[in-house]
Amino acid sequence: MAPSGRKRRRLDPGTVQPPVAELTGECDIENIEEIKDALEGGRMADAASKIMENLQALENACLDIAVIGESGSGKSSFVNAIRGLGDEDDGSAPTGVVKTTVKPTPYLHPKHPKVTVWDLPGIGTPNFQSDTYLEQVNFSRYDFFILIASERFKANHAHLAKEIEKQGKRFYFVRSKVDADLEATKKRRPHAYNEEDILRQIRENCKACLEAEKVVSPCIFLLCNWELSKYDFVLLRETLEKELPSHKRHAFLLALPNVSLEILHKKKEALKKQIWKLATVSCFVAAVPIPGFSMACDVTILIKTLSEYHKSFGLDDYTLEKLAEKVGKPVEEIKGVIKSPLAREISKDVVLKMLSKAGDRALMMAKYYASIVPIFGSLAAGGISFGTTYHMLQSSLNEVADDAHNVLIKAFESDV
Repeated sequence: MAPSGRKRRRLDPGTVQPPVAELTGECDIENIEEIKDALEGGRMADAASKIMENLQALENACLDIAVIGESGSGKSSFVNAIRGLGDEDDGSAPTGVVKTTVKPTPYLHPKHPKVTVWDLPGIGTPNFQSDTYLEQVNFSRYDFFILIASERFKANHAHLAKEIEKQGKRFYFVRSKVDADLEATKKRRPHAYNEEDILRQIRENCKACLEAEKVVSPCIFLLCNWELSKYDFVLLRETLEKELPSHKRHAFLLALPNVSLEILHKKKEALKKQIWKLATVSCFVAAVPIPGFSMACDVTILIKTLSEYHKSFGLDDYTLEKLAEKVGKPVEEIKGVIKSPLAREISKDVVLKMLSKAGDRALMMAKYYASIVPIFGSLAAGGISFGTTYHMLQSSLNEVADDAHNVLIKAFESDV
């Protein structure tokens, strides 16, 4: 949204903001001014190089999440839920057995393998005492720590949190199994039952336990591993979004399970910010005088990016089947609301057909961008390539995001 007081040229329906205008808005690239200056000054090679560095950094960003909790606290179920898995799915952390984690155990995200959730041994066990715990579990490996308790937070939790903070990393207290507490209270005192009051009491009790151990202003997130969209998961997600570095924030957001319409919207906005970068690279490649090189590059960019959209929005057969199983509906019923052909197949042939249909639209957009950014006017082929890639990615993202939205509504029959 433009700042108040600033006037922007009104675009025809279906057109998009020019890339230089986008650079004036929110963007995660630290050297944004260098890219902007290079584009406006016609130094396309410099701009493309900086953009490629940023795209590569996003693609290579690893995120390591450490989860700590005592046996029975719901730690393994949380490890599974944050990765979009049920406790019985392939690759899930084992649950339902009494066991002690004896060493840090990594669990890769099934769709985003650079995101790893680590199940760490419980602090205070014979082999992991609080004084040496962080060194034993290789503290520096993790980006942030989730400290889980199913009843109350103990002195060990507080001590560990203070040590983590002392060494300059983030930690978050998660009180799990809130749904079980609510259900138990409802059975015991059905007439006096008030969910809001009970949640407040749980939060205050957790806070009091931590403050008694000298933890200053602890922030506690109440969660149910079976229904992440409830209680404080949105608040936890928002907190992590604010506090993680930009590239790791991007990886975290795309790896989140699609449990709410808000998460789908956040993913769409994050992916939308990358479109102009990919289109600019396409523009630069189009100016290289090698027959067939530009088309091959565009096809590669489109297949890779469209596959990322498909994966991030959970439109693959496996994810849809698991969703149908969870809500007790036939998978065909859920798939029935999907309209985009990209949900069925993303291949070279499909992309080439899409490119062949984009000619007129690309030419119109090339002329528009040439009037805004001089470099596109001097590179006719580059301008057309930019317009084609931008239009195809934006329209495809809209289609896939709409499908994911409709799938979630159909699955839960509500605006989750």
